[in-house]
Amino acid sequence: MKGVRMSARNRLPGTVVRVKLGGVMAQVTIRVGRNLVDAVITRDSAEELGLKKGDRVAAVVKSTEGMVAKEA
Repeated sequence: MKGVRMSARNRLPGTVVRVKLGGVMAQVTIRVGRNLVDAVITRDSAEELGLKKGDRVAAVVKSTEGMVAKEA
């Protein structure tokens, strides 16, 4: 994302597939390659960003814990 600087290193560029607005929260579904990532953000944030289907965005993951699972 040009023009945006942030400390989080886990950025997954993708395209908005769906924005589902609720009373207070919004669910944003982002296609990252062949995968879908869902993010739940405040409705105010979704509206401020003007998120809509087809927008190029980045899913940013910031966590103090990560897990890896491997199928047997």
